[in-house]
Amino acid sequence: MTNTNEAPITAEEILSGIRRWVEIETPSRDGAAVNRLVDLVEADFAGAGARITRTPGREGCGDILRAASPWGGDGPGILVLAHLDTVHPKGTAASDLAFRVEGDKAFGCGILDMKSGGHMAYYAYRHLVRTGRTAPLPIVFLFIPDEEIGSGTARELIEAEARKHKYVLVCEPARDGGKIVTARKGVGMFTIKVKGRPAHAGVRHEDGRSALKELAHQILALEAMTDYGRGITVSVGLASGGTGVNVVPAQAQAEVDLRVPDQAVAEEMTARIKGLRPAFPDTVVAVEGGMNRPPMPRTKAIMALFDHAKGLAAEIGFELKDVPLTGGGSDGNFTAALGIPTLDGLGADGAGPHTLNEHILIPSLVPRTRLLLRLFETLR
Repeated sequence: MTNTNEAPITAEEILSGIRRWVEIETPSRDGAAVNRLVDLVEADFAGAGARITRTPGREGCGDILRAASPWGGDGPGILVLAHLDTVHPKGTAASDLAFRVEGDKAFGCGILDMKSGGHMAYYAYRHLVRTGRTAPLPIVFLFIPDEEIGSGTARELIEAEARKHKYVLVCEPARDGGKIVTARKGVGMFTIKVKGRPAHAGVRHEDGRSALKELAHQILALEAMTDYGRGITVSVGLASGGTGVNVVPAQAQAEVDLRVPDQAVAEEMTARIKGLRPAFPDTVVAVEGGMNRPPMPRTKAIMALFDHAKGLAAEIGFELKDVPLTGGGSDGNFTAALGIPTLDGLGADGAGPHTLNEHILIPSLVPRTRLLLRLFETLR
């Protein structure tokens, strides 16, 4: 067996690998771009002895990459989830968010959410391999190509894979200064479509029925459903309609984001949104969509897994805390809803996800990579 001191874990080496992944731009809906990174990640894992399965992408998204440790078969073991897509449009790295280091911060497209976390998990696995060791349980990694747009092409595979395993570790970024996530809100996505009646805006305005006027009423009704005290947010993020400034608009639509703390509230709010009715005569309101990600409940099994991780962190030399509920969704929502102990937010610490200020804190790389390594070594 190789002495682990012969292969030190360094921030420089981790960051160098993260940079390789970050400098390949991967907008969610550009499957060819995502697959260029899938190619690199596949080569990295194959070089570390992993057994590779690659599922072709669908609906314009990239491929799903499965990398399994050479020991222990296919389960039950540890499932590690990460995604390779980002929200940043292609070209952002060349203009507004090129990889750079400023002091203890490293910037780049998707560096926090979540290429650093995915690479840290790979690095921890590779460290086991290069030091001649294995883990008590088999480890399977799934790299998802469309998490930022709901994991529509990957959810079925994520859930099928998760059912084979004892634990799920999700390498989304840390929260609030290094905390990990033990519960997430459920996410709903809805489209509100309104039909009115067109008319000449000057000559026959009275004959028209404005779809935009109706939609404006519906937007106010939706936003009024937000209840911070109950952990409910309803946000209309996109709205459009009409064909010309001199035409009473006959069509309009809006995209709605719903976040809820638990399944009961999810059902309540879904019914309220789907129950929207027109406020003005001669208009039609139709609602499409539903819950995109189920809530991730803070179960006893999840807290037991957190306590285990907290003890490992103390051995490494830092205090691990958790965020008991966060509004952001992840693929961990799917696995936790199946009753599988899931720890989320195990990636790097940093700030600015989904913005041009997205960055990681370099001092967080080594201790959090060591935590992933120790989880691999101790979970049974």
